[in-house]
Amino acid sequence: MKALNIEGIFERISFMRRDSVGFAFSGGGARGFSHIGVIMAMEKFGIRPQIVSGVSAGSIAAVLYAAGLSPLDMRQCFADANKFADFREWTVPKDGIFKLSKFSKMLESWLPVRNLEDLRIPCVVCATNLDRGTQVGWGKGEIVPRVVASCSIPIVFRPVTINGAHYVDGGVLHNLPAWAIRDYCDILYGSNCSPLNKNYKYKDSLIDIALRTYHLTTKSNLGTDIRLCDYVITPRELTTHGIFDLSALDSAIRIGYESACSVLEAIGKARKQ
Repeated sequence: MKALNIEGIFERISFMRRDSVGFAFSGGGARGFSHIGVIMAMEKFGIRPQIVSGVSAGSIAAVLYAAGLSPLDMRQCFADANKFADFREWTVPKDGIFKLSKFSKMLESWLPVRNLEDLRIPCVVCATNLDRGTQVGWGKGEIVPRVVASCSIPIVFRPVTINGAHYVDGGVLHNLPAWAIRDYCDILYGSNCSPLNKNYKYKDSLIDIALRTYHLTTKSNLGTDIRLCDYVITPRELTTHGIFDLSALDSAIRIGYESACSVLEAIGKARKQ
């Protein structure tokens, strides 16, 4: 695979160390709480990354973890704000139904640093350049606007303008950001928190139609990035969790933890054979 020039990362990782590990966290709304459980399992098995990447909900997990927050710290952040209304504000529905100004302030309060290049672990936040129709990976620059851009599901949330360009959710093109760090680690784990619900029932709702369309889009673009990973954790039980169901925090964490433990145990057994 051709080496990728992720802005701000090459300066921090100029060569790939033997057995260096990367974590790629997918988008999936509130299902992204499962990433906390995945991290807990990884730490239980003594696996810690030298680089991480994230899209949408996964970008939140990536920057918080890279900033040095423990899984329990991350859980507490969301336990203190457990309703969708705590994160969004209504806006005139011209370029998005909601804006994420509340979430921006919350994320800023959780983070001990302002810029990506100041995180303890190199981190790539991925979004979609709406103007050019291309994927972007940021390894430097202000964290909050870039994470908000990565989380901005089209129609549901307003696009975010950064340096004159408009950005939306990175999951539109790559919902599992393995592409962003594959060339910067030897072993890559993917945490895919967005399995498709095949028992979907139609609802006469603009938001529901937009979200279902988004889910179908992300399903169609997962294949390439899954193949880039050495191991992928996909908690199937998450299909019963709503994308904005913040009350399912502990359930999603448990599901992520159990799913990751199962995968890691299987890897361990295979290596011993």
